[in-house]
Amino acid sequence: MADEHGPWAPLAVTEVVELFGRAQLRWWVAGGRAIDPFLGRETRPHADTDVQVLRRDQLVVQAHLAGWDLLAADPPGALRPWAPGEVLAEHVHDVWCRRGRDGPWALQLMLTSEADGRWVFRREPRIAWPIERLGRRTADGVPYVAPEVRLPYKARALLPKDEADFGAALPLLGAEARRWL
Repeated sequence: MADEHGPWAPLAVTEVVELFGRAQLRWWVAGGRAIDPFLGRETRPHADTDVQVLRRDQLVVQAHLAGWDLLAADPPGALRPWAPGEVLAEHVHDVWCRRGRDGPWALQLMLTSEADGRWVFRREPRIAWPIERLGRRTADGVPYVAPEVRLPYKARALLPKDEADFGAALPLLGAEARRWL
């Protein structure tokens, strides 16, 4: 996939596991790829790969990706270099990552906030969820964002792919997850 900021060659989930498997931080497969493990199958092609990390771990993940080209996505969409040791402001939620300046984008880090042990939805801070319930794991241990947490992010633009993810996931959510959503 090409984007106004250059081409994408997103990491496969197996490559994400290899990259972050020994990282000293919590991480979860996010975005559309987080719906697939919940459903137990890949439902559609994915143009990118998102990895969610806690905002408090941003410098840990930056050090873990030393040698990568890391660009902070300053709203409303400008990319700029993420300086080593720089703590990103609260309004910066995404970091685009590639192995080198001339390479394709490989993954997008999504920084998520927390308060009092709870994930906080950045678009509506009154919506929160215990951090220990933020993610789930596949049978082989791959962490991914729980669909009831992921789906509200997809509600904003209502793209066909997001509607498809919602339609596929909603019938399989348990009663508690459906109530919360």
